[in-house]
Amino acid sequence: MREIEVIYAKIVEKMGFEVERIGTSIPYIPDEKTKRYPDMGEEDICWWTNGFWPGILWLLYHAIADERYRNAAEGVEARLDAAMHGFLGLHHDVGFLWLHSAVANYRLTKNAQSYARALHAATILAGRYNPRGKFIRSWNDDKVGWVIVDSMMNLNLLYWASTVTGDPRFRFIATDHADTVLNKVVRDDGSCHHIVVLDPFSGKLLESPAGQGYAEGSSWSRGQGWALYGFALSYTHTKEERYLQAAQKIAGYVLPQLEAEQHLPLVDFRAPKQPVRYDSTASMIIACGLLELAKYPEVSDAGLYRAQAASLVKAADRRFCNWNVDEDGILGYGTAAYHSDQWNEVPIIYGDFFLLEAVLKLLGKDFLIW
Repeated sequence: MREIEVIYAKIVEKMGFEVERIGTSIPYIPDEKTKRYPDMGEEDICWWTNGFWPGILWLLYHAIADERYRNAAEGVEARLDAAMHGFLGLHHDVGFLWLHSAVANYRLTKNAQSYARALHAATILAGRYNPRGKFIRSWNDDKVGWVIVDSMMNLNLLYWASTVTGDPRFRFIATDHADTVLNKVVRDDGSCHHIVVLDPFSGKLLESPAGQGYAEGSSWSRGQGWALYGFALSYTHTKEERYLQAAQKIAGYVLPQLEAEQHLPLVDFRAPKQPVRYDSTASMIIACGLLELAKYPEVSDAGLYRAQAASLVKAADRRFCNWNVDEDGILGYGTAAYHSDQWNEVPIIYGDFFLLEAVLKLLGKDFLIW
């Protein structure tokens, strides 16, 4: 655990510099030349990653009670009002936007305005529910029957809303969607599709495109992380045994893939051996999912999951992290998609979020931000 404590100390040191530089700007990927974050909020206030910076800030505020982090987080949350008012740019990722800003704020401070913002976001997400197919549609435009595995992480906004309001509608929608993902996205061997296209009138599976992985039928590593952590969190919120079993099944598939690569995550576990391309963000999401599972005494492999998560964090520190306090971003080698012409093996803000969350979970300094 000493090595994890050292990593935590390095995160706190670097974030102390970043909060001064970034403040209420909204980071995504550092500029290649300046090594500093442009303000993604100015480019696209609805962008799906815009909640991860306030998430980092609230995690740190909870851990060390430094008001700089709270003030910056609240400033970003206020900026996100423009996304709510714009509306047309929003889709299933409203959970990523407001769980880590407004919901986190409400959980830690009981801020009434944050409560209202978060319930508004939950209502938008619930409004995307298809009652015939029993799923929440992903994205917009012509993708009326599309469901992506990332959506599992956004369900936590609905679980929260159901808990704080006492209204079971939100939970019903969340569990209907989780069951659809379980039945249509998770394969028998524990691997997962990234995308499934469903008939919006019946919910029948029509196709499963490659998405951000290598090819149809392959195994996009970050998608595996979304599924593992997403089902673990659905178990946390519902205690439904099928979600625990799903998360463990996915973990059983993922761990041998990571062990074979010395805990360094490939973008796709079923891609050709060459070229070697990493996505460090996948391993940090997987680590957080394993640690969520390890919380429960009924999980017989809890010790293994915790040890594997620690190994993933240590491997990331040794291979992927940039601790230069004058440059923005910590976790390098994040890759958005296997075939993308940009955003390949670069620092991405959600990589830092999940790195911090995993470290805090290992040290017992976290709170339920989901």
